Amino acid sequence: MMTCCPVGPALDAASQFAGDLAPWVITRPDGDRELDLIIPGLCAPESIPLIEGALEQVPGLAAARVNFTGKRVIATWTDPAFNPAGIVEALNELGFMSRPFDPSHSGLDADDAQSRLLLRAVAVSGFAAANIMLLSVSVWSGAEGSTRDLFHWISAGIALPTVAYAGRPFFRSAVRALSSGQFNMDVPISLAVCLAALMSLYETFNHGEVAYFDASVTLLFFLLTGRYLDHLMRARARSAVSQLLSLSASSAMVEEADGSTRIMAATALQPEMKMLVAAGERLAADGVVAAGSSEIDRSLLTGESNPEVAAKGAIVHAGMLNLTGPLTVTVTAAGKDTFLAEIIRLMASAEQSRSRFVRVADRLARIYSPAVHILAATTLAGWLFWTGGDWHSSLMTAIAVLIITCPCALGLAVPAVQAVASGVLFRNGVMIKDGAALEKLSGVDTVIFDKTGTLTLGRPRLVNGASITAASLAIAAGLARSSRHPLSRAVCEAAKARGIAPAIVEDIQEIPGRGLSGLFQGGPVRLGSRKWCGIDENDGQGLPEFVLMRNSRAASIFTFEDELRGDAAAVIAKLKDDGLRVEILSGDREAAVRRAAVALGIERWQAGVTPQQKLAYVEQLKEAGWKVLMVGDGLNDAPALAAGLTSMAPSSATDIGRTAADSIFMGESLLPVLVAREVAIATQRLSLQNFALAVGYNVFAVPIAMLGFASPLVAAVAMSTSSIIVIANSLRLGLIFRQRPASAKVQQPDVPDLAHLERRAA
Repeated sequence: MMTCCPVGPALDAASQFAGDLAPWVITRPDGDRELDLIIPGLCAPESIPLIEGALEQVPGLAAARVNFTGKRVIATWTDPAFNPAGIVEALNELGFMSRPFDPSHSGLDADDAQSRLLLRAVAVSGFAAANIMLLSVSVWSGAEGSTRDLFHWISAGIALPTVAYAGRPFFRSAVRALSSGQFNMDVPISLAVCLAALMSLYETFNHGEVAYFDASVTLLFFLLTGRYLDHLMRARARSAVSQLLSLSASSAMVEEADGSTRIMAATALQPEMKMLVAAGERLAADGVVAAGSSEIDRSLLTGESNPEVAAKGAIVHAGMLNLTGPLTVTVTAAGKDTFLAEIIRLMASAEQSRSRFVRVADRLARIYSPAVHILAATTLAGWLFWTGGDWHSSLMTAIAVLIITCPCALGLAVPAVQAVASGVLFRNGVMIKDGAALEKLSGVDTVIFDKTGTLTLGRPRLVNGASITAASLAIAAGLARSSRHPLSRAVCEAAKARGIAPAIVEDIQEIPGRGLSGLFQGGPVRLGSRKWCGIDENDGQGLPEFVLMRNSRAASIFTFEDELRGDAAAVIAKLKDDGLRVEILSGDREAAVRRAAVALGIERWQAGVTPQQKLAYVEQLKEAGWKVLMVGDGLNDAPALAAGLTSMAPSSATDIGRTAADSIFMGESLLPVLVAREVAIATQRLSLQNFALAVGYNVFAVPIAMLGFASPLVAAVAMSTSSIIVIANSLRLGLIFRQRPASAKVQQPDVPDLAHLERRAA
């Protein structure tokens, strides 16, 4: 259940874009046009079919899809003459403010305002409920006459302002639903809260014995708490946009035709401009290296942690980090046409399908809401007829029906068990960002892993250190300690592990893309690539290597390999034993991926895969009916993480990878993937039990209320009792996994040794 946010700025604010939408229209490769609009007031799932249905009636518009998580709608059309202003006008007629989506103004400020509003409402209602309950205890203890009336008036003084303030999210949502000719769960909630408060006020005016201020305010407190937590979850998902934006430089140094330079905003860059990129800077646009040589962090594209050489003619992309040397880059694409912008669009496109995942509670709510109104109206009419027009008793009975059918137990059926599951998973090193991920994870039948940083630890290690002499390792460490290159750090760590102190090397120089040089005992030494050291480049293994040259002769060859997670083979074997399909999808080189696949016993693998290809493959599996769990860590995995049925990322992943994933696992173990799946299956089972308990409660309690055997106070107690039963059943999950740790004992399969792997890989 979601609420509609305050519309915020005046509706006229959207119309300013009606005549100037052309800069925001994107022409796709197939020739179709696309417009991405953000709708700050989109907060209720019931609005999705309303918006899509209205936009389908716009002449010339081919399709419109709502991304509920991102509060966006993406419209597409074919005719170049189509005026997109009609899209904004159609949204205006529905009462929704809209504007072109701009990553730098993605609505996060509005989310913060809504979060503060909900948090204040939770605090106010909780404080009021506690105080009114204390006053009610005095009334229940036997207070009579003027003393009872005084307590009722004090309760009214607390409850009525609280209802007016804290109930705004429900009231606004109910008004919006009714104005569009629809019902949602906020309509009966609003009715129950308001009628209970008003009838309590009526009873207080007439010196009645019973008032129900505590029922209305306590009801608000519990519902607002759940709504606030749900809002935080969705706001966290939308923060991916701002994190993606941070990967691109906001400005660039541009070289003019006369040789002068000036700083220009990244959005103002044009193709064919010359962009000067210093070491340590991120690229502001896509382009081709025109001059210079450096090492580039290309993990944004490949996911591979090792830097790659970028010399004249190399293709580079916005968001990549220039590590070691200055470059002159000829711009080929800027702004919305860059690779980074495409990644953002891919994520948004993938999230559209995920945002259509409807929880069981939401499906039940579509039937439940009108049923509650029908039951309450039937009760009111029946009691008016039976009592001969006694409005007081008839209305009190109808209010009891509204309260007793309040969907607290139904609303808690999933969140309560998910909260317990989140605690269990946290103790096992898993953090769940989206409660729906547990429901999705329980049904997966395919697990796709990225390699670098996921199946591996993302850090190279020296694999042939035992064959390298202590003298060679000391010289290499003496050179490497002045470099931040990942392979240099691996050399230093290997020397430290063997207790070898780095040799004293003088006049050390680092040459980007080649390696390190210096003087040792008066003679030249080098540590770098085979080509730079004049050695045959055909290594036969496809692994990263350093060559140590001493006095122009090769002294040693250092071979590196990304270290697999210690229990990766065991986890893969267990997943396969459970009947799941396991694959590797990596942007790394074929030789490296093949070696990892052989070591882990994975038959299906692909190497050199781009983000677009990863997304397309996951979508292909989904269309074929497979339910995919995507496990990855890099920006290049983000679209596929968003496209999978559900997704996981290690805590060492990039900010974008962690944001795109539904859950995060901690540490160097891959075991949390198994733990998460086992807990998800148990969570799904308990959720279904909770639904059965909630429905059973209504089947039993509603007839009692309709027959007049439950006052509003008894109805509130019964409603709270049903919620307690659901919570108690949910707590069993913690007991189950406390007695039986999830997947605690996983058999470690025999892993082939390195020499055997090399023979098989060849």
